[in-house]
Amino acid sequence: MCGILGLIDTPWRTSAGTALAALASRGPDENTLTDTGRAIFGHTRLAVIDLAAGKQPMRSPDGRLTLVFNGEIYNFRELRNALEILGYVFTTRSDTEVILHGYAAWGRDLLPRLDGMFAFAIWDQQRAKLFAARDRLGIKPFFYSATQGFAFASTLAPFFQLAGFPRRLDYEALRDYLAFQTCLAPHTLLADVRQLPPASWLSFDADSRHIESGRWWTIPAPDKVAITPNELTASIDAAFKESIKRQLVADVPLGAFLSGGIDSSLAVRYMAEAGASPLKTFSMRFAEEGYDETDAALAVARAFGTEHTVLEAPAIDAETFTRAIADLDQPLADPAYVMTWELSRQTRRHVTVALSGDGGDELFAGYPRFIDEEACFPQRPGQAMLRRLIKAGIAPGSLTRRALWGQELLRYRRVELGPWPRSRKSLAAYLSPDAYQHAHPENTLGLWQQQANAFGGQMDTASLMRADLWTYLSENCLAKTDRASMAHGLEVRVPLLGQPVLDAALRLPASVHFDNGGGKAIMRCIARDSLPEAVWNREKHGFSVPLHAYFNGAWQSACEAAIADCARIAPFLDTPAVTRLWQEARAGKASRRLAYTLVVLLLWLDQKRVLFNR
Repeated sequence: MCGILGLIDTPWRTSAGTALAALASRGPDENTLTDTGRAIFGHTRLAVIDLAAGKQPMRSPDGRLTLVFNGEIYNFRELRNALEILGYVFTTRSDTEVILHGYAAWGRDLLPRLDGMFAFAIWDQQRAKLFAARDRLGIKPFFYSATQGFAFASTLAPFFQLAGFPRRLDYEALRDYLAFQTCLAPHTLLADVRQLPPASWLSFDADSRHIESGRWWTIPAPDKVAITPNELTASIDAAFKESIKRQLVADVPLGAFLSGGIDSSLAVRYMAEAGASPLKTFSMRFAEEGYDETDAALAVARAFGTEHTVLEAPAIDAETFTRAIADLDQPLADPAYVMTWELSRQTRRHVTVALSGDGGDELFAGYPRFIDEEACFPQRPGQAMLRRLIKAGIAPGSLTRRALWGQELLRYRRVELGPWPRSRKSLAAYLSPDAYQHAHPENTLGLWQQQANAFGGQMDTASLMRADLWTYLSENCLAKTDRASMAHGLEVRVPLLGQPVLDAALRLPASVHFDNGGGKAIMRCIARDSLPEAVWNREKHGFSVPLHAYFNGAWQSACEAAIADCARIAPFLDTPAVTRLWQEARAGKASRRLAYTLVVLLLWLDQKRVLFNR
């Protein structure tokens, strides 16, 4: 895994070195800058495949194309064979060279051929054009700016190192963060920087300054063909096996996160069956009561003969908490990030690459919210009148939820804050009037709603599952894992999101994922046949932290210091409202998740010394 950077016709050429240094943890083995004239490309390398020869930036034999690439291509050997038949000559064993020659041979048509996690950019010196792309589900990030020339990087962090780069706040990104705990692509907190959305490509013509972009893959609607339970299980089982087999390629030590849950335990099972040796697995024993899954993880390790290591995590004290937040390139308020950061830190002492079970809940219906379809919330008599009374100030805003139905109620249930004045989820209550106006609150979770409506206009279970793939999964779950692991130079692969699994799972009707036991019916069926009962016969266990205990214990002083300095750090927030929420959350009378969201924002802004100006 790596960090990538590019500057084309920008005034920040002298800042290239310091900007690349902001990506050092993503590639601790080597960092290189290449100046092609109009373009400077930078790369920080975590060497995983072809350690000696797979260096970047990589140039084509004729010097015309220059590539920087972050990720792994799992079917690169098959693609290499196809390119060799076409006459391309390879000088390395790396997947990087496959992308370089693949683009020369097929152009944009290379993208659907790739099975992997990737973000890459290719500069065509002859045509003065840049081409960039991101993988299907956004496992790897790509940020860019066209404010002066064109600049891109793996994360937002390098843009803060470009001398004189504008620091205007994107209020719509702030809105998404406060509503959804993360900034949703294409927005970032910097108004002059955008994220390339998942499954997207981008081209930049340096002469005309023209930018084009589009999707190269779309999430398919489910098929309507009938499939028997045995065929169903066999199809997914075969897809898991193939995906794991592809993702075991590495020239460095490789292991797996093993939480003891179904997803990571199945990944370990298929690794063992594929002959991974030695098979190293890692679980973490947290000091926090109720957050220990060691027994289930040990049962899986014994069943498949892994070299298992129980990592003893120290209590997540204030110093650890604030260090983890400092490693974020932009705020992310999923409490599981802190635990994942600590797990990655300790795992990196043993291996360079780890496989995880991320994606199982999104692809196979692991969340109860997926059954809350639009049809479950029809309009009831009196609701329209109640909405008018609330809007007029006659009825209390606390009744807002009772006045919503259909898609708006689903949206209300998904967010912490939104466009409902005087309700307990009022975004207006926490922003200054100017910030609220610029946030366009009516568009809260608009991307999610657009995705959910893309499969026929009704938010049914299949649509809700797909809407999460390019929002919650890509910008929360996968961003969490990427930032936490890359902070320590650990590559994490997600085989449950491999192309064989996507092809098999996304064609299935939503109903097959549910039985009397709830969601993830397919996963539980496979698990019952091959995993210890301690894994599949227990309640779902989240990977998070007890916020109530931390707010009143180890993190209290750090959080209160940030809250007390709110007016200076974030003048666009309503300080009295933020202070009141913190006090009520500590007492268990308000949303601890929202309080955590605001604390993370304030800590991050203060640590980065970010003072936004319009």
